[in-house]
Amino acid sequence: MSALLQISSLTVRFGGLAAVDDVSFDVEQGGVHGLIGPNGAGKTTCFNLISGLVPRTSGQVLLAGENIEDLTSWQRARRGLARTFQNIRLFPDMSVLEVVMTGMHLRMKAGLPAILARLGAFRSDERAAVTRAMEILDFVGLAQEARRRCGDLPYGDQRRLEIGRALASDPKLLLLDEPAAGMNPSETRDLEALLGRMKQRGLTMLLVEHDMHFVMRLCDQITVLNFGRKIAEGTPTQVRNNPKVVEAYLGAKVAHSLEAGA
Repeated sequence: MSALLQISSLTVRFGGLAAVDDVSFDVEQGGVHGLIGPNGAGKTTCFNLISGLVPRTSGQVLLAGENIEDLTSWQRARRGLARTFQNIRLFPDMSVLEVVMTGMHLRMKAGLPAILARLGAFRSDERAAVTRAMEILDFVGLAQEARRRCGDLPYGDQRRLEIGRALASDPKLLLLDEPAAGMNPSETRDLEALLGRMKQRGLTMLLVEHDMHFVMRLCDQITVLNFGRKIAEGTPTQVRNNPKVVEAYLGAKVAHSLEAGA
């Protein structure tokens, strides 16, 4: 496999504090890459740097070989980068179908005049968007909820809807920021199954998550941060057996339970 995302010497400083300090890693095409570490390790800041929400101090970000660190977040989205957030960000008064359709605006072809006048080009785009949105809802298991107000969905369904909206932009790379946070065991199993189907379809994912059993089952490669610096990288087996990772993050009890569940 070749690297879809290449992070080289990425650094961001807030005043005198280096939140991300000289971090480098690659995310392979078609793989699932985990980014883990203690709270405050710099994981979400790293996500914000990659997605264009926070400017870098130094370093390089390449997506499919293109230097993107000077692009805005919406320009990166056009290049095929999508993300979800720790805190769900939906439009609660929209229908489930409408929420997914909002993820398609970057890919729609009709211009503003056609939209305002509801010309044939816009109506054709809209019909295609509805069809595609229903396909995505079926894929994430929410087709039966298409007309429901999205703010009325249970928490786990809202998480899957947020992923569906991200998929609607037809991403090359999907950043998932703690997707299983706050879920009960049943919701977590459903989410893991969904991400497994996405992986089977060849979607490349970069994942931040604190549920280590979830991470170890899903990820091909894992990078570990602590105090903004990379302290380890490798396969799930290599990471859970790394003494630095056990000391800084996992602890002996969790490391043992991961080994026992392998």
